[in-house]
Amino acid sequence: MEMKMLFGVAVVVAMAALMGVFAGEGEKGFSFKDNFDIMWAEDHFKTSPDGQVWYLYLDKQTGCGFQTLQRYRFGWFSMKLKLVGGDSAGVVTAYYMCSDTGPERDELDFEFLGNRTGQPYTIQTNLYKSGVGGREMRHVLWFDPTKDFHIYSILWNNHQIIFFVDKVPIRVYKNTDKPNNFFPNEKPMYMYSSIWNADDWATRGGLEKTDWRNAPFVSSYRDFHADGCQWEDPYPPCVSTTTENWWDQYAAWGLSDPQEEDSDWVGRNLVIYDYCTDTERYPELPEECSLRGF
Repeated sequence: MEMKMLFGVAVVVAMAALMGVFAGEGEKGFSFKDNFDIMWAEDHFKTSPDGQVWYLYLDKQTGCGFQTLQRYRFGWFSMKLKLVGGDSAGVVTAYYMCSDTGPERDELDFEFLGNRTGQPYTIQTNLYKSGVGGREMRHVLWFDPTKDFHIYSILWNNHQIIFFVDKVPIRVYKNTDKPNNFFPNEKPMYMYSSIWNADDWATRGGLEKTDWRNAPFVSSYRDFHADGCQWEDPYPPCVSTTTENWWDQYAAWGLSDPQEEDSDWVGRNLVIYDYCTDTERYPELPEECSLRGF
């Protein structure tokens, strides 16, 4: 199945190149200060000498985070991350989109949950609409994300949200187009990343605590790329013409056949938690679960 999966990925990449999906990733000469703000603890942020790799540090005092200067509503967003190596229990590296920090926020999350040395990382994805979340899925990965940089991407349009890892769709979330639809599509969002301590829940439900003897914990970033509708108050003209962009053309409203195969493989082999199967938590499953056959 690995060879089949790799073949599927190769086809996806070829199709993507034709569509311009991955064009512009890793833009040379990218300036951090022209695109991001440090949210807190600027002394816990560093860059490589050429400014193209960025590091966030976590110690017992604090973590660190950054956000884009620009807000977006719909598009394609990607960045390369290398996660904290070694014993990272209790450490969370977050990479996410969010409308604001208030209680009514919309949000699309990647959260990387650290673990003891030798144990696999868990990647958690989640969505919020108007401050309500509870749409968690958890996966393990088919590689060690601490050894090298890997690409983590979000495709967001009015039809679906897809979370990608190295261009493999690990999660697809569809718009039901029904009343009270739980699909965040109204609020523009910033892109964020941060590192912080969450040893009250992140690793084995909080049983494994952060070993501060291993601090500082460092997450690394490079090659941010955004191809989306930039929000400009009071109303950006591109929102009404998103179909002119590849990320909201018909081909981006669903998965290609090779992507479907890869997504099915991920579902069979890498999913370790899915809120749509958690009937103890949800005796009546959320409406959108029916789109996935639950």
